[in-house]
Amino acid sequence: MQNNLLEHINSPKDLRLLNPKELPQFARELRNFIINIVATKEGHLGASLGVIELTIALHYVFNTPEDLLIWDVGHQAYGHKILTGRKEIFHTNRQLGGISGFPKRDESEYDTFGVGHASTSISAALGMAIASQLKGDFSKNHIAVIGDASIASGMAFEGLNHAGVTNVNLLVILNDNAIGIDPSVGALKQYLTNVKKGTQKQDNIFEALNFDYSGPINGHDIEAIISELKRLKKVKGPKFLHVITTKGKGLKQAEENQVKYHAPGKFDSKTGEIFVKSETVEPPKYQDVFGYTIVELARENKNIVGITPAMPTGSSLKYMMEEIPERAFDVGIAEQHAVTLAAGMASQGLIPYCNIYSTFLQRAYDQVIHDVALQNLPVIFCLDRAGLVGEDGATHHGVFDLAYLRCIPNLIIFAPRNEIELRNILYTVQLGLTNPIAIRYPRGRGVTIDWKQHFSKIEIGKGVQIKKGNILAVLSIGSIAKNVSEAIEELNVSHYDMRFLKPLDEFLLHEIFQKYQHIVTIEDGVIKGGFGSAILEFASENGYTNPIKVLGIPDNFIQHGSVDQLQKSIQLNSESIKKQIISLL
Repeated sequence: MQNNLLEHINSPKDLRLLNPKELPQFARELRNFIINIVATKEGHLGASLGVIELTIALHYVFNTPEDLLIWDVGHQAYGHKILTGRKEIFHTNRQLGGISGFPKRDESEYDTFGVGHASTSISAALGMAIASQLKGDFSKNHIAVIGDASIASGMAFEGLNHAGVTNVNLLVILNDNAIGIDPSVGALKQYLTNVKKGTQKQDNIFEALNFDYSGPINGHDIEAIISELKRLKKVKGPKFLHVITTKGKGLKQAEENQVKYHAPGKFDSKTGEIFVKSETVEPPKYQDVFGYTIVELARENKNIVGITPAMPTGSSLKYMMEEIPERAFDVGIAEQHAVTLAAGMASQGLIPYCNIYSTFLQRAYDQVIHDVALQNLPVIFCLDRAGLVGEDGATHHGVFDLAYLRCIPNLIIFAPRNEIELRNILYTVQLGLTNPIAIRYPRGRGVTIDWKQHFSKIEIGKGVQIKKGNILAVLSIGSIAKNVSEAIEELNVSHYDMRFLKPLDEFLLHEIFQKYQHIVTIEDGVIKGGFGSAILEFASENGYTNPIKVLGIPDNFIQHGSVDQLQKSIQLNSESIKKQIISLL
């Protein structure tokens, strides 16, 4: 019976005391540790399983945390977290009050850079390497680990382009497994495939950028990785190591179904089988309402196209990609390109539905302003994962969109309160728009079982009254209306779903301000500059002095936990809303 090595390893210093021959056993134990915990606690599985040998080798060869190790995105950093002092609390991963699912600077000195969005590692590592050089520290190593999906992004190339004209101590490791969340796409993917097969006839692209290139090597051969890392430590200037791995390595089902096992939910740690939820009829996920509806519309309207930056499964554009592949485009991790591609299509009379997670549209803000809104091109932005998203935490909450989009001229902003509203706005916009529009909707399931109803046209800029009452009016926007409805069910309070943040329904607002003494606004976006701010501006411009209470996301980054827990923590759950409204009555 072999000793359990993992129970004695609490830091990279402990790891470096192991005999190299013990490392394959240690890798198996680390994999099993992750599988057993993620099976019950949930989280990102496949990415971390794929880099176990690489993770061990990096901490074994390099003197972390003095040597700086940066993970791209961070989905793959579970092994890193366990090796760097967080083994005993790893079961709290992504839970309220627990450790983050991503590397986070204030969590550990080993987490040298906070991540959660892709393609930042090379630029960050290069910045650190230049800083070391300027300080006269030429012994420190700077390592960026980036996946083949992330390296295809524009920002990664910007970092490579700059690094190639420096002489800093930088090592870029390409973790090439041919998949991000969904399979990698594009010409660079084909290039890397050819490199792996040995059929690449052209010059090596990384050598052409002045990197000392080595590989590809087997990312699961720990002896080979350690040997190559030791060699590269002695090489001066920017270096590039190409490592081939298998996402989900060590769990048969995760290797065979890499998309599903990226974040599989709860599963049986022994068999790998995902637990099937009960057969009760549930409302659909908002993403599926989008996915099925765009296919339905595209069958009838030949000008409709769908675009997503590397999220066909997460956004459910996969349904259109399966049925009408010539009009559905996964452009890879390239949000800026996705937006301007949509603008180009719109300029030629196509109707582009550009589906991007709210948090990721932040990466294409310049393109939204200059390439779409300034030219008033009718691009349809479908912003999935709006509001609080739960366990992915601060990097993924879609809470800034209402505020950062509201200030852009020409842009319509709509937030459906339920699936039928989402379906109807998707129908309405393809009938003909003269402006771009952003439609933002939440992660997860809605509230309507019978959602697939006949389409009806929504009048742009018109709000609706949901409940009638006296004295006080609650104004909400988007799916937070559900919490409001539950909160005021027994109260003599009116509820208005404004639906459009821009243009505001000013006719309805005048009616509300003249009829009700108190106004409460509620949104699942940031208070600063959002929906409530828009109502305050309207009141000021029109000389209304009604007391206005603004509820929403406070002016700080919200961490991870379930959506219910997070809403309760910032008093946006129905019970808290009810208490706050009663205090005003």
